[in-house]
Amino acid sequence: MHEKSEPMIPCNCFTCQSNCISDNTYLTWDANDYGPSPLVLNIVHDTLRNPTFRTTRWTGNHMQLTLMSIPADSNIGLENHSEVDQFIRVEAGEGLLLMGDSPYHLTFQQSVNENCAVLIPANTWHNIINTGNEPLKLYSIYAPIEHSFGTVHWTKADSDAEE
Repeated sequence: MHEKSEPMIPCNCFTCQSNCISDNTYLTWDANDYGPSPLVLNIVHDTLRNPTFRTTRWTGNHMQLTLMSIPADSNIGLENHSEVDQFIRVEAGEGLLLMGDSPYHLTFQQSVNENCAVLIPANTWHNIINTGNEPLKLYSIYAPIEHSFGTVHWTKADSDAEE
């Protein structure tokens, strides 16, 4: 639930009957993690507004939602979650998805863009490279959780320094 004083407008998502924050400037970015309380949000709105490399939006006991903005000429970084399945939804931008059974054997390659969903099984090496000229905007669902509650990485360097 939003507990802010920002102006509210009706949500544009298909079934949501709640209100969402109308101010879309980066100066008012809400970096709160609302888990594990129940939450309804306009996921497209929040994903497109997100100015951070990674922000956890909701952390539960068994699942986590993160929002990401990957700058042009950058990437998520080659990673492997040994016991975590991952879902990624691209909302804006263009990228190249790489996956495989080792960091030296990334045999699965696929272009991704707006409206693509990516399912990554646990223990699969993967990376997404931004191949466009604009930030690659996406959200990711981890099951079980991958990052600490309230994680905010403003840049990839912040993320790399924490790992």
